[in-house]
Amino acid sequence: MSSPEIASLSWGQMKVKGCSTTYKDCKVWPGGSRTWDWRETGTNHSPGVQPADLEEVVKKGVKTLVIGRGMSEALQVPQSTVDYLKRNGIDVLVLQTEKAVAEYNALAARGVQVGGVFHSTC
Repeated sequence: MSSPEIASLSWGQMKVKGCSTTYKDCKVWPGGSRTWDWRETGTNHSPGVQPADLEEVVKKGVKTLVIGRGMSEALQVPQSTVDYLKRNGIDVLVLQTEKAVAEYNALAARGVQVGGVFHSTC
């Protein structure tokens, strides 16, 4: 199964190819996507992305995970979260969201088993 292309990104809106939903924040993985609802794990801009936010994507068998920190990079990514991914043998890229989407799409186009979590506002 391949990772779906992120078809569009603008402030507060993301579209994933093959999906009719418009996301504010989203999770993507080989074969699927869904809303990234921060309330599920109590995530806030600080301390930021927690391992619990990533577990679902990790369990899909990704080799690389891209984290989009927002348009202004307000979303923090603690070292403990990066370490969690590395302990699971997953390469991680932490980038401003526009750069993260471009990198994710490039990896997906090359057939890499890539997943991502993306914040589309601040």
